[in-house]
Amino acid sequence: MNLFDAIRARRSIKDFTPRPVSREQIEQLLEAAVQAPNHRLTEPWRFYVLGAQARRAYGAALGARKAKRAEDPAAAAEVIRKVEEKHAALPAMLAVSVVLAQDPEVREEDLAATYMAVQNLLLAAPALGLGTHLKTGAIMQDPRARAAVGVPEAERIIAIVELGEPAAQPAAKARKPAPALTTWVP
Repeated sequence: MNLFDAIRARRSIKDFTPRPVSREQIEQLLEAAVQAPNHRLTEPWRFYVLGAQARRAYGAALGARKAKRAEDPAAAAEVIRKVEEKHAALPAMLAVSVVLAQDPEVREEDLAATYMAVQNLLLAAPALGLGTHLKTGAIMQDPRARAAVGVPEAERIIAIVELGEPAAQPAAKARKPAPALTTWVP
């Protein structure tokens, strides 16, 4: 598959088969990730491969956040349990963090570079027969989620990548064509 086809074919996979993802496959994806461009060659990215216990703990943190919407305590407990079990059952899950530079300019460059590393990983996964689901948001700064991942204070989690063999390939969602979003400046 050429790069343009891989970009067009990339989808967020929400359902995975139970087939495990091998350590070798994860290492190949991480090797693709670290090839991302980064100004000053700071290599600011860090990767955490979460085992079943860490995935369950992360799921409990996410479930607790979701459970706040439930009025009934039993319903809230059920939300937590379901999210916890869903995460524990994932074939693989990675947390990606960025080392927080003191200099604001370097910090911004490092954040961009780390997102590029994530994109490399997402685009490499289909070559190994794997699908991904990228997760971002406020949960990344939740102390329980940070504890589940084991990320130190000097790092910021920027993404969670759920990873596995796709159970199904979702259809593409409509996107605006590039010309509709492009201005050619003379």
